Formats: sequence, structure tokens, C-alpha cells
Amino acid sequence: MRSRVLMTAVLAMSILALAALPYIRAASKPAIPASEETRRTPVLVELFTSEGCSSCPPADALLERLDRYQPINGAELIVLSEHVDYWNDIGWKDPFSSHEYSERQSAYASQFGRGSIYTPQMVVDGHIEFVGSDERRATQAIESATKVRKIPVSIASSLSDEKTITLHIEAGALPSSGGPESAGVFLAIADNADESQVSRGENAGRTLKHVAVLRSLMRIGAVDGTTGFSRDMKVNLNAKDRRNRRVAVIVQGASAGKVWGAGLARLSN
Repeated sequence: MRSRVLMTAVLAMSILALAALPYIRAASKPAIPASEETRRTPVLVELFTSEGCSSCPPADALLERLDRYQPINGAELIVLSEHVDYWNDIGWKDPFSSHEYSERQSAYASQFGRGSIYTPQMVVDGHIEFVGSDERRATQAIESATKVRKIPVSIASSLSDEKTITLHIEAGALPSSGGPESAGVFLAIADNADESQVSRGENAGRTLKHVAVLRSLMRIGAVDGTTGFSRDMKVNLNAKDRRNRRVAVIVQGASAGKVWGAGLARLSN
């Protein structure tokens, strides 16, 4: 009787040891470095919008959520709200609109093979477009963009005075294979947030809020397959409150092509 009890105890202990073995092995695996877990791929999300368009506020709200909550795993979302001017003669002139952004959207239309432009339109990394209020499509496009390797882009800033900031901008060279011969380096200056009381047009009576409203987009250099970009430059923010500004650097192929890299600096301090 005593030997049976002993054998039963030994058998039970063996079963427990075998059951615990997978967990012991799992625990012995090397930990993933924190840098690997937190590394995110910059993804440029542009929204072509207008305060004169009644379909645009839901897209504006989606862009704000993407910017605020950064909800896509592995993605650092760099968003820009680009207000076009072709709605301005239909009751309400959008105070943030510019013909330059209408032209940029037209360049995208040529690239995508579209015969016309529309609002709201969202463009991800310069090569995926869709209706700007389509959250499901936006999520899919951004997740796809995180799988594409980007060249490094960095921005360091220091305050020169209340209206001028000094930037140090660096961007790596393009991939030696599979990339274009060269790409432009662009500096974007945007407001963190803006608001309008719309009195006429399709959105009459509404208070519209926007995020990352593009105010200036300029080409400041180029990169190719062997040479990167490095430059110090002073920028006049032309703003009453510099804390409402952000700057982005975009490395993009010719004629509103593919985005090869991007970086962001918020001037909130």
C-alpha cells in the first residue's frame, strides 16, 4: 500500500514537471529590446479639405483622431490638413485655403490616373488615396505603409526669438536599389489647431475645428542614392503664438510622388 502511494506521488510530480516545462522554456527566451518594441515608422497622412464642403467635417474629425491618439500600432502618424481653394466661390471663402494645395492635389490626381479632384480626399505616403472620412480604409492604408522601410529624417529646433526658430534638419540617402534617382526635401509649417465660425455656404452656422493646418510648404533641398541632406536654417513662423506651430520635413519623389521619409517637430515649448 505504501509503495503504491509513493509511486502515485512520483507520477503526479512528473506530470506537473512536464506541464511546467513549456512555461519554463518560454520564460528562458531572450527579452525583446525596448527599442524594437517602441520603434515606429513615420507615415504621412494628408487630407485635402475645405470649409465650403459639407462632406469634409467628418474627415477633419478623423484626421484629428489620428493625430491625437496615434491609434495604429507601429505607425508615427504625421498629419497635414491642406485646404483647397476651388470651393471658395460657392458661398464661403476658406480662410486657410491656398491654390498651392489645389495644385498639389491635382499633381496627385495625375499620379493616380484620376481625371478630377474632390474633397475630402486622404493621401497616405503619397501613393494611396481614398475618401477622407473612410476610417476603415485609412487604417488599412496606414498599416500597409508601416511595412515600407523609410529613410531616416530628423529635426532639431531652438528658439531664436519670439517669431523665429532655428532648425537643424537631416535626411538619409535614398535606397541604393529600388528607389528613384533623387527626391525633394520639403519643409512644411502648420498650425497645431485652428477654428472657424462659418457664416455662409454649405456649412453655414457651424463651428469647424481643424488640426495640423498647412500654412507653408517649400522645397529646401534634395537627396539621391549616395548623398543625404543636412542643413541649418532659420524660419520665420509668421505666427502670433509659436506654440500653435509644428514643422514637418518630407522626402518625396517628383510631382507629388512616393514619400520616402518624414519627420515632425512640435513647437509647443
